[in-house]
Amino acid sequence: MALLRGTMSITHTISELAKEFGVTTRTIRFYEDQGLLSPAREGTSRVFSNRDRVRLKLALRGKRLGFSLAEIRELFELYDVSRDEKKQLEEFLSRLDRRRAHLEQQREDIEVMLNEINFFANQCRQRLRSQAKDGESKEAA
Repeated sequence: MALLRGTMSITHTISELAKEFGVTTRTIRFYEDQGLLSPAREGTSRVFSNRDRVRLKLALRGKRLGFSLAEIRELFELYDVSRDEKKQLEEFLSRLDRRRAHLEQQREDIEVMLNEINFFANQCRQRLRSQAKDGESKEAA
């Protein structure tokens, strides 16, 4: 962490953020390219503000929740444009509800597939047992 030009603003290098959040510097540059982060430049170096650090943290959390980078960017834009926290929270809650519904549907779909897999696996086992018994009968004859 460095202080930016004698002010009390804490800044971060790309390497510091990568290490702190366990991501590659390439990931951070990609998030910058996608408009999620906007570091200042000092020569060829990126200088990340505390705001960038928080946005990176939120973006990574959003990815863990299954949101796309486009969805995360839309949420960031909502926060950038609107100071109405109620509207922001309502929109985020709506997106969380939709994400939950999607995941619950996926869970149901997976359960159906697992049941089908179990059904067919049991059929295969029964046929193998049946074939093994038939083979024993033929050998005994």
